[in-house]
Amino acid sequence: MSWDDLYLETCCRSALHRLVLSGETGRPVGPPPEGRMPDFRASLKDRSCLLRLAGMGLARQRDDGRFEVTPAGEQRHDREILSMRRARRRRQG
Repeated sequence: MSWDDLYLETCCRSALHRLVLSGETGRPVGPPPEGRMPDFRASLKDRSCLLRLAGMGLARQRDDGRFEVTPAGEQRHDREILSMRRARRRRQG
């Protein structure tokens, strides 16, 4: 991580990871329509993080309302999240 990169809170790092895991499907703004899963009557808990990630250029909101990771977001994910996983494996191994 570079000293001039904006800090990602733990919740936003988690949201970025979920965004990468969602692939081309993307992350929805809110829960699916009623009948497809329990109606939580609220937007996703990571909505504020997705908006922050979009503001940082790490994600973007598509025309269908779903969020997807940008190339910059993929790089940040690789640098921060995957590097933590690799470091953990080295310590355990």
